[in-house]
Amino acid sequence: MQENFKDSLNHVLSHEGGYVNHPRDPGGATNKGITLKVYRGFFGEHLGKEDLRQITIREAGAIYRKNYWDKCKCDGLTAGVDYAVFDQAVNSGPSRSIKWLQMAVGAKADGVLGSKTRAALAKRDPATVVNAMCDERLAFLKRLGHWRDFGRGWSRRVADVRQQAVRLAYGETLHEAPSEEATYEIARPGSKGRWVSKLQRALNKHKATSRPLLVDGDFGKSTTRALKAFQKESGLLADGVAGHNTYQALGLIA
Repeated sequence: MQENFKDSLNHVLSHEGGYVNHPRDPGGATNKGITLKVYRGFFGEHLGKEDLRQITIREAGAIYRKNYWDKCKCDGLTAGVDYAVFDQAVNSGPSRSIKWLQMAVGAKADGVLGSKTRAALAKRDPATVVNAMCDERLAFLKRLGHWRDFGRGWSRRVADVRQQAVRLAYGETLHEAPSEEATYEIARPGSKGRWVSKLQRALNKHKATSRPLLVDGDFGKSTTRALKAFQKESGLLADGVAGHNTYQALGLIA
């Protein structure tokens, strides 16, 4: 539905974060969930990674609208289904997203949203369709070779999309997209508390240092060294500060 685009976009952006260039991410360099290839295709082939770093919310919104929302004809989809299809398209491409929709409603999975798919959707309960799409999406992600690196974050995202899309399907409004402060605490040298402990446990799990960090909630020199090593290995800015992109790479947030 047309009126759902703005809120849906805000939720997509809340998951996407800022600039990331993880060496094991098949999408390569991205910012706000937009790959360099997509960015160049929309604004010009001469643009590079530094231009992608500076992309504005307005530019990102224009890309999301044309390349994903409009391409999947989300204005004509039922509430809830529109958001789920949109978010799937951003991560896995419009054709695959439409195929998941078609599989959920029992239509031919050809990746083209036509009258037969719409007719099949009209006969189905939107919340049931949302759940079926999310099940297909999660099963697909689990089959990817990069699940080991990104699986926790991916599964959290699918769970959140499922919850929010079902709310829309039942006629409720989307929860406000979470702010950074609501979802995590930025941690840096000298920080203390539970998010430092979460960071230390995650770094230990990813074996960011030869000797496990002491999980004491105290961001000291050892945590700083381990964090910078992980950030460098993950293609992130190795600044020793844990924010959205670092937590996402560690699987602590979606």
